[in-house]
Amino acid sequence: VTMAARSDVHVMITGDTGTGKELVSRAIHNYSALGGGPFVAHNCALSPPELFESEFFGHRRGSFTGADRDHTGLLRQADGGILFLDELETMLPAHQAKLLRVIDDGEVRAVGSTQNERVSVRFLAATNRDPGAMMEERTLREDLYYRLRGIEIRLPTLSQRTEDIPLLAHHFAGTESAGFTPDALEALVRAAWPGNVRQLRNIVQGAKAAAGDSKIGVPHLGLD
Repeated sequence: VTMAARSDVHVMITGDTGTGKELVSRAIHNYSALGGGPFVAHNCALSPPELFESEFFGHRRGSFTGADRDHTGLLRQADGGILFLDELETMLPAHQAKLLRVIDDGEVRAVGSTQNERVSVRFLAATNRDPGAMMEERTLREDLYYRLRGIEIRLPTLSQRTEDIPLLAHHFAGTESAGFTPDALEALVRAAWPGNVRQLRNIVQGAKAAAGDSKIGVPHLGLD
């Protein structure tokens, strides 16, 4: 992450759901030379395919029914900063090709416009799937993948980094080391975390509410 923040290349972030891919992207932005510029986060899974052009490139007023005002679009919103594309695997290959063209040319044209505009955008992309498998399935374009993976960061699951669990638990609870009973911390370390860091955060915050002014103990965790 530090290496990515010091660089200006595009970054591909992979890892299971809940491992903190967006948090990593925000850390890269905050500690990069673009930290004073915009950080625009977009979940590709929430984009209706028919609105891709308008959502990414923007549109001019009157360019289609319902376009009652100009719309900037994600690419121009992120000009001079970072555009974070989460769940990249849900973007249609045809749309990936249009995004690749922007990465290569640095130009966008809003729907309804006749003029191209220059943009300077650093891309951070994230997926919870294996890029190699997606390329074999042809759901991820190889040329886009290799343009985005100037640096690739693979986030481990929480079960692969159990030594971090006590530190994360105290962080989410906003407590010092005395905030948990030893048995509670041991139970957290032993637990399975299919939802990874996001699940741990929710469990700890719920336990803190249940414990009130007392130390967080095993019964407050609700792990059984």
